[in-house]
Amino acid sequence: KAVKYGIGSVFSFHRTKTLTTGEGGMLLTDDDELYEKCAIYRDHGRRKDGPTYYNYEIGYKYMPSNLAAAIGYAQFQRIEDLLKIKIFENVSTEWAEFILINRKARGVKMHDYDIVVGLVADDGVVFQLNLYMQHLISMETLVKELTFKHLNKQYLFGTQRAIDKLVRI
Repeated sequence: KAVKYGIGSVFSFHRTKTLTTGEGGMLLTDDDELYEKCAIYRDHGRRKDGPTYYNYEIGYKYMPSNLAAAIGYAQFQRIEDLLKIKIFENVSTEWAEFILINRKARGVKMHDYDIVVGLVADDGVVFQLNLYMQHLISMETLVKELTFKHLNKQYLFGTQRAIDKLVRI
């Protein structure tokens, strides 16, 4: 359920985070070249198909211990209990309806998510939403038009429980 923006996303497992292993983190990517390079860097610059003690690059030991991995795995098993998160990866009817419902509520919370990750409803989006609300375009046209916009992503921390997980760095 994690979201990847760009070529990858990075998550910290520091002891102050909601999901923790004490230290370390995680990289998500579907870029094979980036994955291979990171795999080499995390194990002292060694390749898994190379000689055991030959360093191809300058690297560090970034692999978790078995104990840290077990702690992280146990927390992943109960991730849904930690925070309720809604992710909108792309423009969709569901996303548009979510924006419409929450805009009409005018300050009244219309969902029970701790965190919402999604596209920013900027002025261009609001313009299109207004056309829809005035019945000048259909939901299908609204979604189609917004699909071509390059919208930024945003995170909404919608509950005190989510806000309490934020740490100043």
